Amino acid sequence: PWRAGADECTVMSFSTDVSINGRSLPAGKYAFFIAVYPDSSVLIFNKNTDAWGSYFYRQELDVMRVTTRQQKNQPVMQERLVYNFSNQTDRSVLINLEWERWSFPILVEVDLKKTVLEDIRRQMSGAIGFDPASLEAAAQWCVANDTNYEEALNWINSATNPQLGGRTSFAALSTHSRILQKLGKDKEATDMMNKAIENASATELHGYGRQLLSEKKLPEALAIFQKNFDKHKGAWPTNAGLMRAYSALGDYPKALQYAKAALVQAPDEQTKKFLEAAIKTLSEGKPL
Repeated sequence: PWRAGADECTVMSFSTDVSINGRSLPAGKYAFFIAVYPDSSVLIFNKNTDAWGSYFYRQELDVMRVTTRQQKNQPVMQERLVYNFSNQTDRSVLINLEWERWSFPILVEVDLKKTVLEDIRRQMSGAIGFDPASLEAAAQWCVANDTNYEEALNWINSATNPQLGGRTSFAALSTHSRILQKLGKDKEATDMMNKAIENASATELHGYGRQLLSEKKLPEALAIFQKNFDKHKGAWPTNAGLMRAYSALGDYPKALQYAKAALVQAPDEQTKKFLEAAIKTLSEGKPL
C-alpha cells in the first residue's frame, strides 16, 4: 500500500480510543497506509511504526482496515501533500489527505462522555478523591452530562459529609439533590434541596428560580423568587426575580411593579438598559 507521505512511514497517534470512519480504534500509535483503488480506498492502521515507507509492510500487523471514498478532480491543485484538519468539534475532526487533485477523507471521532468519565474516575482514584471540591466537581459533571448517577452519588455523599470536611454550600447540596432526584429518591431530594435553599445567597436563589422558569415550573419558581425576596429583604436581584416570575405567569402589572423596583438597584449600565427595555415591554402588556 501507499505510505501516505514520503520517506519514513506516516504515523498517527491517539491518546484515547477513537473511531475512524465509524470503526473503533484503540488508543495508541500506528503506522498509516492507504491501499488505493479506482473508486475507493482502504485506510490501514498498522503496528510497525518504525518502517521505512511501506517497503516492509506486513498485513498481519494491521490493527484496523476501514474504507474511505477518495474525491478526485478537486478544483484546487495541491502541489505539496498536506493533511488538513477541518470541521472540528469537541467530539470529532475531519482529516483530509490532499495531494494534486485528490482528497482522502478520514473522519476521527471520540466518545467524549466516555473518555471524560474515564479520566474523572482515574483522577478520583488518586489523592484528589479525598478532596471535597474535586468530588463535588466530579458529581456536577455527571449531572450536567446526564450519566453515571450511582457513582456520582458516592462522590457527592463524600463531598458533603461533615466528618470528611464536607461542603454545605448551595452548589454542593443542590447537586446532591439533583442526583437523588435522578435516582428516584424524591423525598430525599426534596429534603436536600430545602437544606440547599437555606444555605443559598441571593444570587444563587435567583439562579435556581431562573432554572425552574426554564423548566416551566412556574409556581415553584414564584415560590423561590418570593422566598429570596423575603429572606434578603428585597435586595438585588430579588425584585428582578419576581419581575420574571410574574411576567411568566401573565401578571404584567405586578411584573412591572417589580421591574421598576429592580431598575433602581441595577448594578451596572448593561443591566439598567435591560430593565428599561423590560419596563417598556411590560407597560405594553407583553411578556418578557
